[in-house]
Amino acid sequence: MIELGDNMGTIVKKKIRIKWKNLIPVLIFTFLLVFGITEIAICIGKVASSPKEKKVEVKVKKKKVSKNQAKLNKLNNINKKIDYFNNNYIDRYIKYKNNNTNLDNEQIIKNVNMNLDLEPYKDTFKTKNLNTNKILVNKYYYLEENYEPDNLETISKQYALEGMELVREAKENFEAMAKAAQKENLSIIAMSTYRSYNYQVKIYNQYVKADGQEKVDTYSGRPGHSEHQTGLAVDVYNGKVNYTKFESTKEFEWMKQNAENYGFILRFPKDKENETGYMYESWHYRYVGKDIAKYINKHNISFEEYYATKIKDW
Repeated sequence: MIELGDNMGTIVKKKIRIKWKNLIPVLIFTFLLVFGITEIAICIGKVASSPKEKKVEVKVKKKKVSKNQAKLNKLNNINKKIDYFNNNYIDRYIKYKNNNTNLDNEQIIKNVNMNLDLEPYKDTFKTKNLNTNKILVNKYYYLEENYEPDNLETISKQYALEGMELVREAKENFEAMAKAAQKENLSIIAMSTYRSYNYQVKIYNQYVKADGQEKVDTYSGRPGHSEHQTGLAVDVYNGKVNYTKFESTKEFEWMKQNAENYGFILRFPKDKENETGYMYESWHYRYVGKDIAKYINKHNISFEEYYATKIKDW
């Protein structure tokens, strides 16, 4: 009986040893399984979250595009039709359009490019294209006090009052123009050309004292805003009648036909007061170069209109 019990005890011990051996792999497998499932869950979480982030980014982009497009739609997508559309001005375009419903979109773009939506002498910018024929100076664009153009030269006394100066290229073409007119017994004389900032201060104040600022601002530029400071502007007369009556002279008729051939334009023409900001002046000419002068005359536009549509300074 005792021996049998001993054998049974041995058998039980063996069985217990076998169970522990089998349990170790099971535990290892279980650990690996749990670890693997956890890692898979983390990966799935990352994959699931990243598309959402991308979707958010896409939605944001679409919002920006649609907002800008909505503004362009208000202007009938005119940006696709004209190359002088400035996207930086889009809010100005829309505001101006709302205040000028009688104007077409092309005119709205042109007017805003000319800064006609801003207040003269208040909303101003330092002019660009210094020492070039493309420089624009008016009630919105100004020259600094110390600006003096390069290559100023004195015009021959044969074609000008004493001490009249223009930039060399303008001076040479003016003399050639005056000489050509002289061959037809006509007299074109430069009576006012380059003016320094300080000289403009003096002359402007004299005008204001006589006529008052409101009236003077229709015919004379404030200091820094006078085109005469560029050395490219010239007031002319024929030496016989007052310059304000230049329109009634044969010289004026000749200038209408020939000035562009020498690079000059009538700077403040009739019916362009809104664009130029100044009254009509038959005696005031500006050198812009032959190509630009011919284009302006052919299309019957002001220099402001040319600048707004052909010269991108932004």
